[in-house]
Amino acid sequence: MEISKHCAQVGKQELNYLQAGSGPPVILIHGLLGGHFCWRLNIPALAERHTAFAIDLPGFGESVAPPTLDCSMQTQAARLLAWIEQLGLESVDLVAASWGGAVALLLAGLTPRIRSLVLAAPVNPWSQFGRNRLRFFDGWTGRTLFRLGVPFSRPLHGVALKRLYGDPARIPPGALAGYSKMMMCPGRAENLLNTVHCWQSDLQALREAIERVQVPSLLIWGTRDGAVDIRSSDVLLAKLPVCERAIIAGAGHLSFEETPEEFNRLVVDFLERVSAKSQPA
Repeated sequence: MEISKHCAQVGKQELNYLQAGSGPPVILIHGLLGGHFCWRLNIPALAERHTAFAIDLPGFGESVAPPTLDCSMQTQAARLLAWIEQLGLESVDLVAASWGGAVALLLAGLTPRIRSLVLAAPVNPWSQFGRNRLRFFDGWTGRTLFRLGVPFSRPLHGVALKRLYGDPARIPPGALAGYSKMMMCPGRAENLLNTVHCWQSDLQALREAIERVQVPSLLIWGTRDGAVDIRSSDVLLAKLPVCERAIIAGAGHLSFEETPEEFNRLVVDFLERVSAKSQPA
């Protein structure tokens, strides 16, 4: 299967993406510290029946951005909408993970072009995991330590990656090298700090956006997720009007990478059901 690489300009910002397959468009949105690399085990399965786009939002993946770039979830959602409009995509499905899941929800609250959502452990206002760390790194001491530490952080990347897995033995070959490469991009520390600085205002906007989301949604969570609390999915289930949930036993935060066969099956089945319901009688 051919996977082509592209670079778009959204405003003045670079947005890199992969494209594969043909059929209804599905856009894959990475999490924090991620990029299109995250979806390497999912693109082939989705591209069998869809045109799959795996993006690098500005400031992440291979999309280089200035240190002062606004990397808030709200701004990223607006950029993504501009790119979708640029491509002339009228109806798209979104598959998004973690921080990207929050961006996807914000985007779905902005436009009727979104047909459905698949959200893998999306960041949301009702998960309390990591709140203290976020507050620390948004303070002067935390920001300073982060800036100083990132250039020397490579030995810690493996430890961090293992914590995102339910079973570290399932980390695929090349995963650590891929994530380390993205983390060490020039300006990445400032891009991440800018993202963290907007976190609380983004979560407030997300609360409001969720009230406007009306499309079919699928939540996917691993039972060993230590990054976004699985209990917060109960609130999302109640707030999203057409929503279902799938639990992957033993998986951690990166279920799309840790258990790709099961994840891909869940996504493909859900998109097929969405497509069947959207066909005229």
